[in-house]
Amino acid sequence: MTLPRIPLRRLFVAAAALLVAIAATVWLAWPTDPAPRARAYLDYTACLLTDDHGVAGAAGAPVWAGMQKASADTRAKVQYASVAGPQTADNAVPFLTGLAQSRCDLVLAVGDGPVGAVGRVAARFPRTRFVVVGAKVAGGNVSTVAAGTAAETTVAVQRIVATAVH
Repeated sequence: MTLPRIPLRRLFVAAAALLVAIAATVWLAWPTDPAPRARAYLDYTACLLTDDHGVAGAAGAPVWAGMQKASADTRAKVQYASVAGPQTADNAVPFLTGLAQSRCDLVLAVGDGPVGAVGRVAARFPRTRFVVVGAKVAGGNVSTVAAGTAAETTVAVQRIVATAVH
């Protein structure tokens, strides 16, 4: 018994079709990465001004934790800045002014320099709400979070940010 002769051209066409089918199958079956989990934020920003220890410092950490929890609950944006250089109210004023001018709806301040700057800056930004932590500063748009334990501060800040967003 002899096998029929298949023209070489048909053999190449069949092989090419088989390769295309295999490539298409591999491409369609290739695992894809899950879609990135984009988070839709509200048009509301709460900002924190800290001393030079930042959000890792003893004063800034509980405030930042409360802000992050409020952000997770409300989808408000949160950000922070730290005062560089001398930790005085005079030196903190430009940092605080920058936050107030950068569309921060709520500005929290912690540390001697940042809190001192709130008393000098808040009146110039009547549409911005300021919150000082652990001190009292007079002003119609200034609130205070009393000094307490880190956990108490976190809860108080979370409540203030969430209330301000709503």
